[in-house]
Amino acid sequence: MTVDPAVLDELGRLRSRVPELSGSVLATADGMVVAHDSHGIEPDTLAALAAAHLALARRFAHAVNHGELRESVVECDGGYITSYTAGPNALLTVVTSGDANLAMVHLEARRCVRRIVKLIAVETVQHKQHRRPEIPQQTGPAPVPLARRTPMATLPNVSRRRTAAG
Repeated sequence: MTVDPAVLDELGRLRSRVPELSGSVLATADGMVVAHDSHGIEPDTLAALAAAHLALARRFAHAVNHGELRESVVECDGGYITSYTAGPNALLTVVTSGDANLAMVHLEARRCVRRIVKLIAVETVQHKQHRRPEIPQQTGPAPVPLARRTPMATLPNVSRRRTAAG
């Protein structure tokens, strides 16, 4: 997958605006890395964990009828891990040290997310315009379903007893 350089620029700008930032990862909602600016942090692991955390946080939000999830913060002894939804299918996760001003992190990360959402939307539209034509459906008789097999363990034990007794 090629990454739009503008997305990488946004992540770089976020790092310059938030000096306590250890790393940032833009990922799909299913945990695949789209782009990252992380040094010393494994982006694939962070993306997968953030996606799982996002799914759980969305369930929390729906369970208490608070609408759509926008962001989630994890506070640790050493700092913060904050995930922001970036459209319906992506998220931005930032890792900061404990001395970070969380209000400033939110402000800058939210701005970054708004710009990234616009970039992703433009990239998606361009991708749709250049996509391959659909594979045509085959016509003809309907396929016959495969025969169903019964595992030996589910067969009655009657036949086994006759063999042992005979």
